Amino acid sequence: MMSTQPLQNTLDHWSRFTLRQRLMRYGGLALTLLVVSWALSSIDVIWAWVWDAPSQMGDLFGRMMPPDPSNLPSILEAIWQTVNIATLATMIAVVVSLPVAYIAAQNTTPNKAALWVGRFILVSSRSVNTIIWALLFVAIFGPGIVAGIVAIMFRSIGFLGKLLGEAIEEIDRKPVEALEACGASRFKVVLYGIVPQVMPAFFAVAILRWDINLRESTVLGLVGAGGIGMILQGAIDTFNWPEVSMVLLTILALVVFGEVVSSYLRKKIL
Repeated sequence: MMSTQPLQNTLDHWSRFTLRQRLMRYGGLALTLLVVSWALSSIDVIWAWVWDAPSQMGDLFGRMMPPDPSNLPSILEAIWQTVNIATLATMIAVVVSLPVAYIAAQNTTPNKAALWVGRFILVSSRSVNTIIWALLFVAIFGPGIVAGIVAIMFRSIGFLGKLLGEAIEEIDRKPVEALEACGASRFKVVLYGIVPQVMPAFFAVAILRWDINLRESTVLGLVGAGGIGMILQGAIDTFNWPEVSMVLLTILALVVFGEVVSSYLRKKIL
């Protein structure tokens, strides 16, 4: 009969990780702790305010209650303005992003120069935050909804163009090659070979971007670009905390409304 002692010794000394793997894991953990410590030391945190934050939040929420509905007509008007900003900006961005997506996709771009121009537009649009775009266009167009619409539009072009461009790159080449073999023009190849394949992605991305824009347009008023944010900023500046809570509740209702509408549209269209 074979002895089970060597097998038992092997089981007693089994380890999930080797010594080298354990050292690498502990080294990675130590490095992470060092980076976090350095990050905390490099920012000027006033820890007394941090420890006092819960009591301050409780005091602030106490001042916000109950919400003040006396300015509700103006709040609803600003909410409607916010919806218009998001909707108009999304519609314009969808139209503008289509040619950008076409030249930014590797399988449809006319040449390398056009490809890099398209990629540059997409990257530059997505690399600048909506608030920064809003600050820029408030300086150009002045305060109001025009600056908000253009800011949301410029931010949306990169998002829409990138996702639509990726959808174009993933199309089935067989219908395109069949149309090209029949002598179809470039316009007909795009219209009948590419567009039908990317339409589901087109509607999904457009609805998703509208939902995102609805959320982003609620803060544009903080920098003077129109919408509900202007009333919110005014209430904060005047320490009218009951009105602030009313505005925040209205914004929450708007976000929920946008989520419900976008979900409904996706179910109906896709």
